[in-house]
Amino acid sequence: MTHTSDTDVIICGTGAAGLTLAIDLARRNVGFLLIDKAAHPFIGSRGKGIQPRSQEVFEDLGVIDRIVASGGEYPVQRFHTAEGPVDKAVVEMSDPTPDEPYQIPLLVPQFLTERRLRERLTELGHAPHYSHELVGFDQDADGVTARIATPDGERTVRASYLIGADGGSSFVRKALGIGFPGKTLGVRAIVADVLVDGVSSDAWHRWGEDTAAQVSMCPLYGTDLFQLQAPIPFDVDIDLSAEGLTSFFRERTGRNDVIRSVSWASAFEMNARLADTYRRERVFLTGDAAHCHPPTGGQGLNTSVQDAYNLGWKLAAVLDGAPESLLSTYEKERRPIAEAVLGLSERLLEAAKNRDTHRGREVSQLDLGYPDSPLSMTSPDRGNGVLAGDRAPDAPVTGAGGLPTRLFSLFQGPHWTLLGYDVDDAPAPAPRSGLHLHVIGGGGDILDTGGHVHSAYGLSSEQWVLVRPDGYVAAVVGTADLGSLATYLDAVGIRPVPVAQPHHTETSADMPAPSPLGAPRTRREHRRIRSAAEQRLATAQRELHQLSRQVQRDLRSVRRQGETTAIVARSNFAELAVQSITRLAANLRSDPGDRSGRSDQ
Repeated sequence: MTHTSDTDVIICGTGAAGLTLAIDLARRNVGFLLIDKAAHPFIGSRGKGIQPRSQEVFEDLGVIDRIVASGGEYPVQRFHTAEGPVDKAVVEMSDPTPDEPYQIPLLVPQFLTERRLRERLTELGHAPHYSHELVGFDQDADGVTARIATPDGERTVRASYLIGADGGSSFVRKALGIGFPGKTLGVRAIVADVLVDGVSSDAWHRWGEDTAAQVSMCPLYGTDLFQLQAPIPFDVDIDLSAEGLTSFFRERTGRNDVIRSVSWASAFEMNARLADTYRRERVFLTGDAAHCHPPTGGQGLNTSVQDAYNLGWKLAAVLDGAPESLLSTYEKERRPIAEAVLGLSERLLEAAKNRDTHRGREVSQLDLGYPDSPLSMTSPDRGNGVLAGDRAPDAPVTGAGGLPTRLFSLFQGPHWTLLGYDVDDAPAPAPRSGLHLHVIGGGGDILDTGGHVHSAYGLSSEQWVLVRPDGYVAAVVGTADLGSLATYLDAVGIRPVPVAQPHHTETSADMPAPSPLGAPRTRREHRRIRSAAEQRLATAQRELHQLSRQVQRDLRSVRRQGETTAIVARSNFAELAVQSITRLAANLRSDPGDRSGRSDQ
């Protein structure tokens, strides 16, 4: 029996990329279906490195503390030589700075990272659908029709977009006929998660370096397991059972340790590949479906997460009415990143063959950005400080109420952020749905008490910084150029909130009462209407609150010198307006026709 249902986005693949995209869409109230042909979540440790930039992404998605608690810092590497063990650091250990709060890569087994992402997705009201295999799809100008084999029979789902996050052997990529050129790197290896007796968990142990018989055991913090890694010949079958790996390990190390169990194991060839394109019409590739990396440097999973983080907000914006051309920037921004990261991974692999396992800042991904993106508004006269396309730095600041906070806290969420630096005499831009505005300096809501914003951004008075939802700088402009910023925001779907028309409670006998807004036909229209109303309400409440505070200050002043009729009238008007807006809020919250929600299909 075939069932038909509709959603906004179908995500094929429940790895780190698919889960990251699902979380980002969920917090934006975008409907989606997250599917995987596997019967259960992935249980291996394969992508175990979480780089600093990905940690920033996970903070924004509300999951960083659980990710950190699930693993730990990389242990020292212990080379077992004929002269005895030699310890060397794997990564440069740097302290956090005000603009880079995450400096050290984390070691977290992939199955724990994905478990934490699933937990976050559950908090947002969604869950993956396992044993759901995408078996075919067709697309037209309006959407994608997907055929999904489920335990209850085939299901047909209509969606606006389909995302292939289904790994290196991607069904979506192959169905689209997209080439996946690249090369094998001349290395075949095994990786296995094992429970072993006799190996200490205080180091990443390596034996037989510089030989074909090398092998390593890396403790997987957060578990009792070790990740066993070793190169193997191309023409030899390897027994991946506990008994087989025990014999293999003993032969290469000369030790008598016993591998008690194997929870996951794989023999694979290292490849470096990049898809010819990331998109065909309404179908996109992300993560390993678009690029395949050797494991050196811990780049694959991190690049995949950031692909999804780049795509999520753009999908949501276009579904909400932004120009379709916004989606073309996904490949323009992410494909050059994948090319650069693939080159880095290959260089690190060659270095590792020469026993150089040191990792520096180049693996952190903090310096990657989009300077050549169509979304980066260039400033020809800007010679220093952050530029459009750069990662937006963090900085500790103080709220006007005296409480400490951070720029990352202001950025956190699905919105854009506009920062005005020392612009207290400048006219503020008009409020827009999806844009948070903060003014730094005297008279603003944020104080740069330690000078960290000035240091990190290199700003002068009367300058504004627009930060994208994914934490990159979109533009740096002066107050005189706010008009160009308004044009930019219009182009990415961040529009001014419409001015509400006066509501007349009485009508003349010969004029019919104004009809209410047309009843929304879809849940998306419900969300859009409600969101616009709530934005208008919030704006009105803020303005009235400011008016009320000003009136009270005026009253205190004039009472010391004598009341005036004008001030009293102004106060009375403000009080009446507050009462009116309170009634509007109560009506908005109690309107039974404006309750909507959406769950997974």
